[in-house]
Amino acid sequence: MTATVTKTLAVAAIKTGTVIDHIPAGRALQIAQQLRLESYQEKVSIGLNLKSNRHGRKDLIKISWRTLTTEEIHAIAIIAPEATLNIIEDYEVVEKRQVEVPKTIQGIACCQNRACITNHETVHPFFYVNHEQDGIRLQCRYCRKQGILTLR
Repeated sequence: MTATVTKTLAVAAIKTGTVIDHIPAGRALQIAQQLRLESYQEKVSIGLNLKSNRHGRKDLIKISWRTLTTEEIHAIAIIAPEATLNIIEDYEVVEKRQVEVPKTIQGIACCQNRACITNHETVHPFFYVNHEQDGIRLQCRYCRKQGILTLR
């Protein structure tokens, strides 16, 4: 007697677009907010607390008909450094890559120092990214305040 194994996807496949995989559990909604997916007019699927052989649990985002910008990929890397990006065309993965945490970021975070010029003038926030034992910290280029991530 032969057994048949049926594999089902927890989140529906997309024909063309981007899949953000291996997001640490609990961070997909933060990424979705940063990418402003609530106002995106095409199909977006978000899987929360999915089973992962590598991490136990993970989140997943599938975005139809969208290629992410470098700035968006940097934001994802800051929120979820372990994430991978899969580019999908005709239901097939045509490119798979690990996100890379940038050395600097601009325009995707706010300085925590209320007196910083970036909070009062038309100066775009610019941060140096520092890897520390407890995670990623950002240091403002203008006031030098260092702190945890606060996204725009």
